[in-house]
Amino acid sequence: MTKALVIDKINQDYEKNGKNHRTSALTQDRLVLRRGQSFSISLTFHGRGFEASTDKLFFLVETGPRPNETVFTKAKFPLSTTHSEGSWEASMVSQEGHTLNLAFSSPANAPIGYYKLSMESITGSQHHISSITGFVLLFNPWCKEDSVYMEEEEFRQEYVMNQHGLIFQGAPACIEKIPWNFGQFEDGILDICIELMDMNPKFIRDCGRDCSRRNSPIYVSRVISAMVNCNDDKGILFGRWDNNYKDGINPMSWIGSVDILKKWKKSGCCQVKYGQCWVFAAVACTVLRCLGIPSRVVTNYNSAHDSNANLVVDLYTDEKGMTVKHSNESIWNYHCWTESWMTRPDLKPECNGWQVIDPTPQEKSEGAFCCGPASVNAIKNGDVNTKYDAPFVFAEVNADVVKWIKKSNGTTEKAYTETTIVGMMISTKAVGKDEREDITHLYKYPENSKEERESFKRANHMNKLGCRDDPSSDEKLKIKIKVSPDMNKGNDFDVFAMIKNGFSEEQTCHLLIMARTMSYNGILGPECAKKEMHSVTLEPLSEKKIPLRISYANYRDHLNDSNLIKVQVLLQHLQSQSFLLSERDIYLLNPEIKIRILGEPKQFRKLVAELSVKNPLHVPLHDCAFTVEGAGLTQGQKIARVPEPVEPGNTVTTRMDLMPRWPGLHKLVVNFESDKMKAVKGYWNVIIG
Repeated sequence: MTKALVIDKINQDYEKNGKNHRTSALTQDRLVLRRGQSFSISLTFHGRGFEASTDKLFFLVETGPRPNETVFTKAKFPLSTTHSEGSWEASMVSQEGHTLNLAFSSPANAPIGYYKLSMESITGSQHHISSITGFVLLFNPWCKEDSVYMEEEEFRQEYVMNQHGLIFQGAPACIEKIPWNFGQFEDGILDICIELMDMNPKFIRDCGRDCSRRNSPIYVSRVISAMVNCNDDKGILFGRWDNNYKDGINPMSWIGSVDILKKWKKSGCCQVKYGQCWVFAAVACTVLRCLGIPSRVVTNYNSAHDSNANLVVDLYTDEKGMTVKHSNESIWNYHCWTESWMTRPDLKPECNGWQVIDPTPQEKSEGAFCCGPASVNAIKNGDVNTKYDAPFVFAEVNADVVKWIKKSNGTTEKAYTETTIVGMMISTKAVGKDEREDITHLYKYPENSKEERESFKRANHMNKLGCRDDPSSDEKLKIKIKVSPDMNKGNDFDVFAMIKNGFSEEQTCHLLIMARTMSYNGILGPECAKKEMHSVTLEPLSEKKIPLRISYANYRDHLNDSNLIKVQVLLQHLQSQSFLLSERDIYLLNPEIKIRILGEPKQFRKLVAELSVKNPLHVPLHDCAFTVEGAGLTQGQKIARVPEPVEPGNTVTTRMDLMPRWPGLHKLVVNFESDKMKAVKGYWNVIIG
């Protein structure tokens, strides 16, 4: 009697499958595959070869702890000679003696995650089950039937394959780009990303349903949005904004996602301290790219936090220029989130494309601190009734700002209504180059255009359009703030209150100019400069320029790592007793990190990175350290500490070894820190042959 086939050897052809599925960096000792695409495995049988006339072969794939055919986490299929779309299948490519060369295919809507593949052979009454392999299945932006399909190859290379990028910070008038090492293909990251999904509360409540729903990037991205913060679960990052980071890592010190994800894993899935918006967004981007969802980090300047969804943020200042707290509403100097690319079969076809995924814990959505996916096209067109969290995102880029003066007698006076400052300079890294791409037009129509008015009608906020003030075009007194060029950290500099008198008579005013340090989320710190003039005489039809000196000695102990100073000018017109208020945010530039790469840039050949920074301050720098990180260059973070203080005007230099593991373009990301100067960042592109 002929015995059933028993597998002797398995050839998973890691090199060929890894190349075809664009997973070579992940496919070292197991298969990592993209759904909707074929992969090859060769089976060598013990004692004899496959005989089609007598042997029947069936294959079984399973994912999750409770695989079930009814929810598509389990499938059994025969060896076939035909190809059919949308299902698991196996077909014979060729046969060489005892070896059977097979091609397997997965459906383009299969759940992602860990899979087990086994074979059942039946010969007559003989029956045998053999385990073949375990593999990981990912989303596939190269497959037209996949809901994350992206047509342009250069976009797929940027938003899926690129392991490094840029994130934009600073202020609208001085945008600063910082490098980030996403590292989605670094050792161990894929397993951490899947474990992150397995730690989410929905998996814990019903693992079978959760695994089944992992076929949808809508579901997966929403889970990742919740799990990157730790507010409701055993998520990754603990958010903190009070500048007290002694028991963790200052958010400004991170230069990549890999170290964060590995710390979370190593600690037994305990929260990593600390994160802020760009860190949350960048870690989410790493996880989503790793799982195969095209993603990018986006920065929105002057981002509104509108807690009551009326598209108006009311902010209050007293007569001394001090902030009066009335609600949780605020304007962040900038706010970062993640965008992911996918179709939205749950919405109209126009809602396909980029979706906002915001893992920074701000407001709860369906009981959890997460946000999105919200269609960018829906936001632009005012379709705020679409899933998920569209009203909140719409307000972040569209809200009006009303500034009120709280008078000493208890009454309030409106200083101004600003309709255009929220949602400015919305930025992301350009495709294929280290430059900023302005994508504001994807979120909103031009101000005061017909399309913008129609968008607000759809958003049911005609009341907002009706109450928009003409921005003080008829006011005879006007103020604005001018700044000096080249405002670098460590320098003294001047700012100027420019007061224009449009009256044909002399006017008298009370003037207050004040500068305070500020965090990027709009929280003001201590005062660092102030000038008060009780009686300023303004000549008829003239402009007066009044300087305020801001010295390093006064701001050095209060400036936080955001490097931001807010300047406020409060003018009281004594004849009418009315108030005018003008504000401007100033970003102080850090010194440049100079980077030199020494040696021949070849794979597996040691390179040396020479790093140097000049101390621009008037005081010595102590506890100096360089941290470097780069996918394929460093195998994790490397830190070089400088034992000696760096005197004012002197340059500190160190060298660090690199070992390139892959050919192609790599980015070395560098962070410099000391007791007086934090988060000085730089990067260098290295092409490895």
